[in-house]
Amino acid sequence: MRMLNSINDLKRINFGQSVPKHSLLLLHWFANVVDIDNNNVIRLTFDPNSGDYGSHHYGNFERLLDPLPHGNIRHRYYTVGNLNQGTSVRLPQYVLHPPIEYAGRNRDRIIFRVRNTGPQASQWILQVYLTQHYETSEHQGTRYDPEHTYQVTTNLLREIRQFSVGEGQQSLTELRDHFGSILYSSIYKTTVT
Repeated sequence: MRMLNSINDLKRINFGQSVPKHSLLLLHWFANVVDIDNNNVIRLTFDPNSGDYGSHHYGNFERLLDPLPHGNIRHRYYTVGNLNQGTSVRLPQYVLHPPIEYAGRNRDRIIFRVRNTGPQASQWILQVYLTQHYETSEHQGTRYDPEHTYQVTTNLLREIRQFSVGEGQQSLTELRDHFGSILYSSIYKTTVT
């Protein structure tokens, strides 16, 4: 499985052809909704057990990801990104109703592995994956795409969250110019509208 460690790694993915462009918007949202401390520990700020943002348990039945420690109920996979679930309405408008160039078929997903040590504030995210979901034949349901599943590092989450529109942060125009990518010019247009 390929690892995405930086925005430069993101630029190497064929967005729009093999991977939905909407994945970038979903990843931007996720990077900004989780809490990353100075030790690169990622903590949840929402409760996937309650279906916040349309999140739900991911069973890893197709063995897309590493198996969880046997018998250890503190580890669990969750997925988020299904725009058709009623609980996804809390997602920001740029994710729910993207510009035409980012519109897709609701295929992109983020899967994250959580280590639960107690209440929600103690849930640590150990791994994050960007993937896509697709329908198979009528009797098989849906599956995740192993050819287009990428592990996302904390470094990439930190880099992509710089595109936020918050006060006191580096302007999006400066970031776009720094990375010099047409792709990120599109993200800039998306986040400010």
